[in-house]
Order: sequence, then structure tokens, then C-alpha cells
Amino acid sequence: MRIALEAAQAAAAAGETPVGAVVVDPATGEVIAVGANSPISAHDPSAHAEILALRAAAERLGNYRLTGLTLVVTLEPCAMCAGAISHARIGRLVFGAEDPKGGAVVHGPRFFDQPTCHWRPKVTGGVLAEESSAMLKAFFRARRKTAAKA
Repeated sequence: MRIALEAAQAAAAAGETPVGAVVVDPATGEVIAVGANSPISAHDPSAHAEILALRAAAERLGNYRLTGLTLVVTLEPCAMCAGAISHARIGRLVFGAEDPKGGAVVHGPRFFDQPTCHWRPKVTGGVLAEESSAMLKAFFRARRKTAAKA
């Protein structure tokens, strides 16, 4: 999660919502790929940290199936990312802060609980949630201050 938090910090420094993700092989502890939110700079609405980390891991491993790997992300994934996690066959999802508005794992559509979901990872939430949440709150607080001055 510390690596994911560093990626989130890099996203914030680039003016992106601070979300970071890491794909890890739990058998070896090897970091396979890292992603940082970048939909603004990439001009791509799908450039969420999770999607970028999954893409990079699949490219590196030469396989779109990432069975047995763990995805660690600083924020509860949205519906798009939950779908990608399921399609990639991620073995375990670990996330930091919950997202009551946009999350789709423990909030909203609860994607992995749907009968049409074909693959369900093991899910662990709340890992370093305070740090993840504080980073997001500080980022949006600063954005509101900047917007108020304009």
C-alpha cells in the first residue's frame, strides 16, 4: 500500500485525483506494475490507476489473465475498475479508503456481489484508509480553494 500511496502522491502532484494502484505477486512479493490516476493528462476517461496498473501488468506478463495476483489500490474501485478486476481474474483486491459516492465494491452496485459477475476476488478494505482518505481530502480542499479564488 505504501507504493500505491506514493503513486497517488505523484498523481496529485500532476494535478490528477490522488489514486495509486500496484499489482503484486503475493508468492514472491514482486511488484509487477504500478499505476497512478491520469485521465486528465492522458485525455482518457478510462485512465484510472487500477486500469493502468492492470494494463501494465498484463503487458509485462504477456497475458490478460492476472490470476493469483493482488491489486492494491488507495481508493475503493469504481464500477469500471471492478469490471476490469473481474475480467483480469485478479485473485485479491486490497483497497484503502472507501468511496461512498463512486465506489462499487462495498458501496453502490457492489459489483462482485452481482450474479452476473463471473470472477470475484478476495477483498480486503480499509488498509491505510486514513492516509488514503487524508490525501484525497487535502487534494480536493486545495482544489476548492483554487476554484474559489478564480
